[in-house]
Amino acid sequence: MTDVNSIINEAKEKMDMAIMYLEESFAHIRAGKANPRILDGIRVDSYGSMVPLSNVSAITTPDARSISIKPWDKSMFRIIEKAIIDSDLGITPENNGEIIRIGIPPLTEERRKQLSKQCKSEAETAKVSIRNARREGIDQIKKAVKDGLSEDSGKDAEGRLQKVHDKYIKNVDEMLIEKDKEIMTV
Repeated sequence: MTDVNSIINEAKEKMDMAIMYLEESFAHIRAGKANPRILDGIRVDSYGSMVPLSNVSAITTPDARSISIKPWDKSMFRIIEKAIIDSDLGITPENNGEIIRIGIPPLTEERRKQLSKQCKSEAETAKVSIRNARREGIDQIKKAVKDGLSEDSGKDAEGRLQKVHDKYIKNVDEMLIEKDKEIMTV
């Protein structure tokens, strides 16, 4: 007979993964102020292998509107610049021979709406994952009821799973509101 708590914990784990994915997605969405995490997805060729930008340079935010990248190896300047230009950031870096500076332009109203829509889409993807985890959990509970678990215990477990689901959905909504506020703040 399956343990109801392990089914609920497994569903919680999947829901946690959805929240972590959403946090990661939101971190990559540029909200008008400098955040070094927007560079996380950029990989550069260093001695024959593709590595994250943070592995070959120091990345800092000297102020709210710029990111500075100081490569540890002078030969990396061109490679890093090319990687940034080729990425989907849409920002051209400036190189003064010492550091590479990326100026974060203020967002236009149209771009803010576009980013807001992208955030809503990411949040909806996370909600779908959470709902799928709940559905799989409920299916496992129903199977356990068929295998001998009492119906009352099954209904109880479904209720607990629904409460967990509601908590995670509320969390996603709060994260979306927070990110939306960050994007829409001029």
